[in-house]
Amino acid sequence: MLPFYPVLAAIAAYLLGSLSFAVIVSRSLGLADPRSYGSGNPGATNVLRSGNKAAAIATLLLDAMKGAVPVLLVERFGAPYGLEEGTLALVGLAAFVGHLWPVFFGFKGGKGVATAAGALFALNPWLGLATLLSFVIIVAFFRYVSLASIVAAAFAPFYQLLVWGGGPVAIAITVMSLLLVWRHGANIKKLIAGTESRLGQKTSRPQGHS
Repeated sequence: MLPFYPVLAAIAAYLLGSLSFAVIVSRSLGLADPRSYGSGNPGATNVLRSGNKAAAIATLLLDAMKGAVPVLLVERFGAPYGLEEGTLALVGLAAFVGHLWPVFFGFKGGKGVATAAGALFALNPWLGLATLLSFVIIVAFFRYVSLASIVAAAFAPFYQLLVWGGGPVAIAITVMSLLLVWRHGANIKKLIAGTESRLGQKTSRPQGHS
């Protein structure tokens, strides 16, 4: 049974990652489905376009938690079941993949920035801080959340390899980074064309549901 524990842990992490909190939070507050306006992305940045900051913050925190919780649970309780570094990396990646392709929401998910950040902080808090700092610097100077996400994703595996070396965690982070950049393909085209929305830019607010 022991060899199946990492697989079971990964499945559980994927299912947790499949909870699209942008949609869940919006529905619970009577807001429009975030997939129906703005970028159509079920994530905190798009929820913010609804004008409800509390909903956006809740989405951000919950999406980050679903990336962190599986890693922290394996770290805390996995040793007796033979779950070590490889499983830590696997569940972090599985939660991230669940956010991108959620089984509960027709496999149409978000870009995974918050979930990846949560997984990074749980896997390596110092790496999480370094990546977050890169994100904040780009946002502060350029006001593009998408650009900051892409830059932070690109730097994360290099930070890991240069400071902490390779291994399962480095592989998981590299895969997450590549997927995250790929999911921002449309944003990259808009950035090149100069049509990408800046943080705080006024947009028409969607109508909520009664």
